[in-house]
Parts: sequence; structure tokens; C-alpha cells
Amino acid sequence: MEEVYEFLKQAGTYYLATCENGQPRVRPFGTVHIYKDRLYIQTGKSKAVSRQLHTNPKLELCAMVGGSWIRVEATAVEDDDRDARVSMLEAYPSLQAMYSPDDGNTEVWYLRKGTATISSFTEPPKVYHF
Repeated sequence: MEEVYEFLKQAGTYYLATCENGQPRVRPFGTVHIYKDRLYIQTGKSKAVSRQLHTNPKLELCAMVGGSWIRVEATAVEDDDRDARVSMLEAYPSLQAMYSPDDGNTEVWYLRKGTATISSFTEPPKVYHF
């Protein structure tokens, strides 16, 4: 999981895919955090991505660094633990202008049953399960 986290952090921006009424939805994301040995992302409950994950928690992430790319498939699990929200916001101080742990909007999700594949055109794929 650490390798997946480091790749996503290095990329800075990754693309999160969800599904809505059978239609794929993809948008740029930037939050990724490890808390209690789980890989987390963050969003706001008021956003469409939140509604989509509550309806269908299966997601995929994709990012590129140099000539390598990562694809992560997982199931998102909302974590309503205040400490998890605090930890995420401490890891991303720039978010604190828009979110707070007790605003009723901030939500964090950890990824379970994850499979990440790091690929390139010059090396065999590396597969990680978490």
C-alpha cells in the first residue's frame, strides 16, 4: 500500500472514476492519505462524487508519473470517525479553508479490496493488493 500511496502523492493529481446510472464519471482528485494502515481519499458530501460512491462504492483511480501509470480498483468505505477527518485535513492544510472535521460536509473514504497495477511500456507491471 505504501508504494501505491507514494505513486499517487508523486503524481499530485489522479483521476477518480465512479458510476452514475450506468454512465462513467471521471474527475481530477488530489487527496490521498494513509491513516490507521488504510489508504484514504476525501471529498464533500455535497458533491456528486459523494452521492455516486454512496450508491455504488466501486471506483477506479488512474495517474501518471513520467512514463509509468497506475490504475487502482477498490471499494470505497466511508469512515465517519472524526479523527480520520482531522488526520486528512492536517495532511492537506489547504483544504482547511473549505472543510473542517465538524462541518457536516467533509467525508473521508478508505479503499478496501484494492488492487493497484503500476505499468509502463518498458517494464513488466507491478501489482499490489491491499
